[in-house]
Amino acid sequence: MALSFCGNDRGSNAYSVDKGVLDNGCFVDALNLVPHVFLLFITFPILFIGWGSQSSKVQIHHNTWLHFPGHSLRWILTFTLLFVHVCEIAEGIVSNTQMESNHLHLFMPALMGFIAATTSVVYYHNIETANFPKLLLALFIYWILAFITKMIKLWKFADASLGVQHLRFCITALLVVLYGLLMAVEINVIRVRKYVFFANPQKVKPAEDLQDLGVRFLQPFVNLLSKSTYWWMNPLIIGAHKRPIELKKIGKLPIAMRALTNYMRLKDSYEEQRQKTEDPDKSPSIWKSMYRAFGGSILLSSTLRYMADLLGFAGPLCISGIVEHLDSSTEIDRTNKTANMTFGVYFMSSTELLQNTSVLAVLLFLALVLQRTFLQASYYVTIETGINLRGALLAMIYNKILRLSTSNMSMGEMTLSQINNLVAIETNQLMWFLFLCPNLWAMPVQIIMGVILLYYLLGDSALIGAGVILLLAPVQYLIATKLADTQKSTLDYSTDRLKKTTEILKGIKLLKLYAWENIFCDRVEETRGKELTSLKTFALYTSMSIFMNAAIPIAAVLATFVTHAYIEEVRLSPAKAFASLALFHILVTPLFLLSTVVRFAVKALVSVQKLSEFLQSDELGDDSWRNTEMSMSLEVGKKYKHHGDTKTINRKGRYRMDNYEQPMRRQLRPTETEDVAVQVNDGFFTWGSNLSTLSDINIRIPTGQLTMIVGQVGCGKSSLLLAMLGEMQTISGKVYWSNKNRYSVAYAAQKSWLLNATVEENITFGSPFNKQRYKAVIDACSLQPDIDLLPFGDQTEIGERGINLSGGQRQRICVARALYQNTNIVFLDDPFSALDIHLSDHLMQEGILKFLQDDKRTVVLVTHKLQYLIHADWIIAMKDGSVLREGTLKDIQTHDVELYEHWKTLMNRQDQELEKETEMESQTTLERKTLRRAFYSREAKSQTDDEDEEEEVEEDDDDNMSTTTSRRSKIPWKMCCRYLSSGGFLMVFLMVLSKLAKHSVMVAIDYWLAAWTSSNPHNQSLADPFINATNYTKNDDTQIAEHRSYVPVFIILCGAAIALCLITSLTVEFLGVAAATNLHHNLLNKIIHAPIRFFDVTPLGQILNRFSADTNIIDQHIPQTLESLTRSTLLCLSAIGVIAFVTPAFLIALVPLMVAFYFIQKYFRVASKDLQDLDDSTQLPLLCYFSETAEGLTTIRAFRHEARFKQRMLELTDTNNTAYLFLSAANRWLEVRTDYLGAVIVLTAAVAAIWTSSQSGLVGLGLTYALTVTNYLNWVVRNLSDLEVQMAAVKKVNSFLSTESENYEGSMDVSQVPKDWPQHGEIKIQDLCVRYDTMLKPVLKHINAYINPGQKVGICGRTGSGKSSLSLAFFNMVDVFEGKIVIDGIDICKLPLQTLRSRLSIILQDPVLFSGSIRLNLDPECTCTDDRLWEALEIAQLKNMVKALPGGLDAVVTEGGENFSVGQRQLFCLARAFVRKSSILIMDEATASIDMATENILQKVVMTAFADRTVVTIAHLVSSILEAEQVLVFESGTLVESDSAPNLLAQEDSLFSILVRTHK
Repeated sequence: MALSFCGNDRGSNAYSVDKGVLDNGCFVDALNLVPHVFLLFITFPILFIGWGSQSSKVQIHHNTWLHFPGHSLRWILTFTLLFVHVCEIAEGIVSNTQMESNHLHLFMPALMGFIAATTSVVYYHNIETANFPKLLLALFIYWILAFITKMIKLWKFADASLGVQHLRFCITALLVVLYGLLMAVEINVIRVRKYVFFANPQKVKPAEDLQDLGVRFLQPFVNLLSKSTYWWMNPLIIGAHKRPIELKKIGKLPIAMRALTNYMRLKDSYEEQRQKTEDPDKSPSIWKSMYRAFGGSILLSSTLRYMADLLGFAGPLCISGIVEHLDSSTEIDRTNKTANMTFGVYFMSSTELLQNTSVLAVLLFLALVLQRTFLQASYYVTIETGINLRGALLAMIYNKILRLSTSNMSMGEMTLSQINNLVAIETNQLMWFLFLCPNLWAMPVQIIMGVILLYYLLGDSALIGAGVILLLAPVQYLIATKLADTQKSTLDYSTDRLKKTTEILKGIKLLKLYAWENIFCDRVEETRGKELTSLKTFALYTSMSIFMNAAIPIAAVLATFVTHAYIEEVRLSPAKAFASLALFHILVTPLFLLSTVVRFAVKALVSVQKLSEFLQSDELGDDSWRNTEMSMSLEVGKKYKHHGDTKTINRKGRYRMDNYEQPMRRQLRPTETEDVAVQVNDGFFTWGSNLSTLSDINIRIPTGQLTMIVGQVGCGKSSLLLAMLGEMQTISGKVYWSNKNRYSVAYAAQKSWLLNATVEENITFGSPFNKQRYKAVIDACSLQPDIDLLPFGDQTEIGERGINLSGGQRQRICVARALYQNTNIVFLDDPFSALDIHLSDHLMQEGILKFLQDDKRTVVLVTHKLQYLIHADWIIAMKDGSVLREGTLKDIQTHDVELYEHWKTLMNRQDQELEKETEMESQTTLERKTLRRAFYSREAKSQTDDEDEEEEVEEDDDDNMSTTTSRRSKIPWKMCCRYLSSGGFLMVFLMVLSKLAKHSVMVAIDYWLAAWTSSNPHNQSLADPFINATNYTKNDDTQIAEHRSYVPVFIILCGAAIALCLITSLTVEFLGVAAATNLHHNLLNKIIHAPIRFFDVTPLGQILNRFSADTNIIDQHIPQTLESLTRSTLLCLSAIGVIAFVTPAFLIALVPLMVAFYFIQKYFRVASKDLQDLDDSTQLPLLCYFSETAEGLTTIRAFRHEARFKQRMLELTDTNNTAYLFLSAANRWLEVRTDYLGAVIVLTAAVAAIWTSSQSGLVGLGLTYALTVTNYLNWVVRNLSDLEVQMAAVKKVNSFLSTESENYEGSMDVSQVPKDWPQHGEIKIQDLCVRYDTMLKPVLKHINAYINPGQKVGICGRTGSGKSSLSLAFFNMVDVFEGKIVIDGIDICKLPLQTLRSRLSIILQDPVLFSGSIRLNLDPECTCTDDRLWEALEIAQLKNMVKALPGGLDAVVTEGGENFSVGQRQLFCLARAFVRKSSILIMDEATASIDMATENILQKVVMTAFADRTVVTIAHLVSSILEAEQVLVFESGTLVESDSAPNLLAQEDSLFSILVRTHK
């Protein structure tokens, strides 16, 4: 057939215009071409002339500035226009097939229209981003011309009495409407922007966010196409491949998403409700506030969701159409045809178009693309809303924390853990509820629609299938709730196990020295056993849930089709069978998810309840002086009258940032004439119960002087400070502040409180850094030596996550903070409590008397150290919550002699203690020593710190990008193998086998269905099974019998599939349990038996992480990810296999698709992992910040730093939210791309099937499978990337499994060692050389010594001289590489470790007790009688105390023995050593951490109870070994002197006498 524009049919003259030009249909169509061609001619040159030169003047994200009015509407209209053009093209082409010759005018203008519409939107986008509105005129003209030409066409159609029943008429009418609307949008742009026809065009400025280049989250700003496909994410995701995504790269959040913005939205709606309610007790509803603040977004999301769900049903309907019309002939009666000829061309009805299979295939593709786009958009909107809500709630909770009344915290109404739960759990529950809530109203609609369609396809039997699904849904809900409960109990067990593991690791040195590690290891294993039982239950329920998911659709299909075979008269056609199969697949998802959503809804209700209780709890009294400043004029101040004129300041004033650096303060001081800084009149204060804690307080604090508050423990000194600061509830009375002081207070609390920050940040605390001042403060608090010990000096992170400092060090940092602040008043609450005497003196002299007093600052000091009273300018003595005396020391001396005498006796006693204390090695040196020990293996520590970090460093050094890339995108196969082999080969084999079998059977079911529905009642060829399909009735028995003969096989296959579903889900879960069991068991054993050096080198936190976070991932997360991954991968593979089997041509198209898929997953996995890490690493500081604030409330409020802390909290929240938003946007990026790939697969499968005209049943099979691929492709990638992240846990655990164990065997057999060895306690040390590790230098070099049986030996030397190393050598804890120690004739290196360590006793410097009973602590092996234990306690002077405890020997010891004092703990350790009646006792600096009294007891006991045994004392205090029969003096690893103490003292120049003289 010749091609011609108007066609050349016989007998018609297409080009004649006799009846008038416009009555020639072909001419009207040609006229329609004109506007399109016009647009292309104008726009192409403009588009191609460089747009680079036209960039905007303002520095912004260039291509995202969308500012023309009606922007989104234009995009939506253009997309609709494109869709209508596609329909027009399709209609034209199908009509053309009905003509004798080709009529190009039927589809050519439509095609040009499609191109022009695409160009228009590209052109518009470029003009908009370049901000050059004058060029929009071209589009305006185009819309007008297109509108006119289409109007002419429509008018001509109406003339020829064509109506709605003709498809072309409808399409033309639609186009007229669309062009009209687009014209209106264009006119609107002119109206608003006045860019043409007006004298002064409107000037526009980009949004603030866009001018800020730090904002990288562009979703709100980009155009509709980029929004829906996440195109703007491309550079980030592809760039992640080259170098990891860091926090800098993801930038800041747009203003509308910041926590502050959302907090204001939520708070406004919350406060609005509060004002509306008449009843003051009724709390505002959080639900309502949430709805008011975020309801709009939820409605938008739900609308998108409904559209997606409705489009979802297009799939099954198109399949049914394609399969049905594939076989029926497309020939249409000639009579019908001539009737529909007008203008010499054919006009078809709309139903006719939908009978064309190719059209249906395209429609199916478009429906899928649209459905997926809408669905992802809906997900994104809910997630963004959820994140916004979480940010708002966090800010709300934080603001509330800052206003909580102190009594609330201290009386235990609001515990820290409650606040942490609110932050970590409740806000997340609400966020998740928001993510899922559109499902609550979308799912029921989806289910009802599905059931209606099934009924339309299959009749009554469909209801039976739907009934099966509905009946099984409650079972799923039951399983889901059970799962949640099991998870809770598992959590309890794992917390318990962690507690025990932590104890073991903290006391590992003691356990090894006493050879008790196995006993305690068994305790952990026992708890782990309970945890595993719980985990098995968890695995069972999980596998049941997975099984139900897989089995329900099979059961439903089985019930439906079997009933259909027996009830219905009509045979089942492939079209209906496969459409209903696809519908069942759609129905399962909402039913499965519904149980989850309902569970989350219930949890959300509980969370909201908790939140509103918290928001209603007591705040600091707002009516107190806090908001009123007492401006006491000078005269009034002098006369102590309290009628100051009180001017109320705005409540918000407290949060103003400018209260910090007011340079004014310093100038005030020289001229200060007011002599009262703070005054309390008739004060009665309480901590919340109406009993007043402080009563009848009348005091004044003189300005610029040192006031001391003294009194016994618990008489209300600290409360008085807090009352002045307004932390207590005032019953009556008033606190007056002179007007400039209240905003200028520094405060050091009794319990030191540090931030998670560097030392420097803790001291400057938000004030500007001044080097000179900082140095002075550090010297005053003698912090320099401590700072020098820290690995990074004062830039070392301290606090919860940082390095743990001792009490004294923490307290000095807090005092330094108070000194450094440039404030008028300084409150110090017992700053000396944790300091030894040297430091206290230094702090008093340098810090308080010199530094503060020189500055003329007002100081209030609470203290127990009465010897400092002589420095006080003013003294307040307290007793039982009221003031006993007030005045100078002189006043008290004259007026209250009794009190003064009492103080004097106390002072004398303190002086005696002083002398005693100076004898002892000062506490500070001890603290520094422990600190040094913590870092003594810093170098080694950093080597093994974390293998992962090491890898990352290597990667950074790697200049060759490609190797890094390949490394970051590799899947950790090795670890997967490691994990699977831990599960056992049998389980792996079973899993693989059952998975393959299950998927094969599933394919077999569907294939059988295809064969069954295509089967032919009269044995005709399969090619044309539909001729007789509808004409037979029930009397034709043979046919029915033949039709039903397919049923038994179908039932057997379905039964097998259901059974296999159960087996696969069980094998995967139990494989997981087996792997978890083995990995944890091996890890625990390896670590418990590692040499002591391992624990010195590896930070405790790192070991604990393996037992907590990593074990948890291995226990609960990996099995589920593995299951999901294998299932989705096999589903995709089986689908592709089936399609390829039906239409082999499909394989050709598969190659490019596979390539695309490979690159998408490769890029996504890397980016997702980085973003996941960012999310995790930004979440922890946020959670810590909340608990940190709650702990330091009084300090923050005293300093008036609420605003700064709020600011920081908002920053942390925003950082975390940015990471989370990017992560979810990356997930959408992936899903949109894989969904489009899936849609292309469906299109290619359909087109291949139509062209190769295969058998209809099989085509249905192929298409149904192609539809499932779209659902599962993105799961493959998501699970892959999850598994990759989770395998890191296996890797970390595995890295510990390669540690060397100690050699427990020894070369002697246990039977060769005498039962009572060592009998005498004779020790020979011969040429002993010791080192901690083969890599390190020796710590002891060539030591020779001899100790007689029963001798008392003292070992001394300066710090680090190797004293303690010798004690470890006795127990073979270190590497003895030369020489030997012989005890009673046996070389200890040959003994099995268990034997050696169980026969010696040691008392360590740090007393270690384990949680449990006293009996467990003395004798965990349970080998001794009670009498022996009581005897040991009696020797240690503890018998009476233990007798008094409930339970006696079985009394409870809390974690770390916290319920006993340090001295008592040390005595317990002594009793422990005595229970083991060994003839050798080693005391390693055992008296270092106890007071004089306890030390005397200890010395006495050792002399009497161990009179006949060998005692080796390692002393830090030389005075404690002056009675020793032999003294060994060490210096830097060698033995320099060995003799009795008197002999050594006689030699003036001996090291020993020097040590005695210097008290070292």
